[in-house]
Amino acid sequence: MAQSSIEWTELTWNPTTGCTKISQGCKFCYAEVMTRRLKAMGIEKYKDGFKVRMHPETLKIPYTWKSSKVVFVNSMSDLFHEDIPLSFIKEVFEVMNDNPQHIFQVLTKRAERLLEVHKELNWSHNIWMGVSVEDEKVVDRIDFLRKTGARVKFLSCEPLIGPLENLNLKKIDWVIVGGESGHNPRPMDPEWVLDIQAQCERANAAFFFKQWGGRNKKAAGRILNERTYDEMPAQYEAVREMA
Repeated sequence: MAQSSIEWTELTWNPTTGCTKISQGCKFCYAEVMTRRLKAMGIEKYKDGFKVRMHPETLKIPYTWKSSKVVFVNSMSDLFHEDIPLSFIKEVFEVMNDNPQHIFQVLTKRAERLLEVHKELNWSHNIWMGVSVEDEKVVDRIDFLRKTGARVKFLSCEPLIGPLENLNLKKIDWVIVGGESGHNPRPMDPEWVLDIQAQCERANAAFFFKQWGGRNKKAAGRILNERTYDEMPAQYEAVREMA
């Protein structure tokens, strides 16, 4: 568990680590770069580099948090990777089910597998399920997500590397948009962002603008339309109030 600088969450919790690339959004994978650093630092959890690994010892961590948290699950991996058995995915879900005072945000690029196993999982109200949609080539992930039993469904359009026109946002509660950062980031056209924001407004979906990105993402900031967009799903306050 670690405090997170990601604007839309508070903590990260990684029951698994490691992944493999499957689409253009993976090209400059932040988790892969960070894993190399952590391995070089001698962090035991990352001794095998970016190979997919499960960490059962981490499953007890959410039970120790004393106050309600917003938690990004597997910032360093993909819980629905084909190398992670359904039995372990179920264990992770059981932990989330047991801790309704926390919001758990799960994000995958493997939407087909998500749909394949979703009926085997207990979708308690505090589990938010999202898919990454970086360009029009992967919009079918939204259709797979829409068919799942997740109570809150969201899209992460980051890094946004192409336009996403005429999105079907039916049953989608939340959309996060962000530009790519790093040493050689692919550019994001402001018109792509403005179009998605307008689509969210028409569909009554919460819109969160994370960053413009670029080589210096801090300097570029996150102002859009002369304001910041920090919208959260309607269910956010309900879970926080339960805590």
